[in-house]
Amino acid sequence: MRTIYLRFAAWTVALAVGLILVPGAFAQCIAPRMPVKPAVWHPGDNVRLTYVSKKDDDDHEPAIVGMWHVVLTGETLNGAPFSGVVDNSLAVFHSDGTEIINSSRPAQDGNFCLGVWERTSKFKYRVNHIPWQGNDPTNAPGIGNPQGGAQLLEKITLDSDGDSFTGSFSLQAYDTNGNPTVLFTGSIKAKRITINTPFTNLL
Repeated sequence: MRTIYLRFAAWTVALAVGLILVPGAFAQCIAPRMPVKPAVWHPGDNVRLTYVSKKDDDDHEPAIVGMWHVVLTGETLNGAPFSGVVDNSLAVFHSDGTEIINSSRPAQDGNFCLGVWERTSKFKYRVNHIPWQGNDPTNAPGIGNPQGGAQLLEKITLDSDGDSFTGSFSLQAYDTNGNPTVLFTGSIKAKRITINTPFTNLL
């Protein structure tokens, strides 16, 4: 009789402990209180996060990340008034703070160049873009040694809808000895490229 009583008591204690622990485990498995973010996330891994990032939410990827059609319009050349398109390009801003531009320059002159960017405040960014510049045709017909380099500095403001940005730029060119040559300043306009953007929108 004593053995049966002890077994019944042990079973009762086990049942009580189970009833206490099960709701907590159920709550953790079925209805977590806080959303769980992956330790490493890349654009495209999560459609919801990609969409929210476009709204420039501090908890997600910066809204500047993505592909853009960017037009740089010159307003001064070496300090004198100037009016003309300095570059018509495609730019991709990566989540790691790097950026790449495919310029409309002739390919033999070096139409791909690289940069870095940072967010300075909500909807505000700056870019430091450093391309090799030009081509020395005396070395070989059409393709030669770089004539120098340049530094493109941008200050841009993202529109609140995340689909466009505007700003200002300065483009300082250098010769192969690092001496400044040509300096452009002007304005920037850009439009986000989406999966539905036709090529004719770039013209």
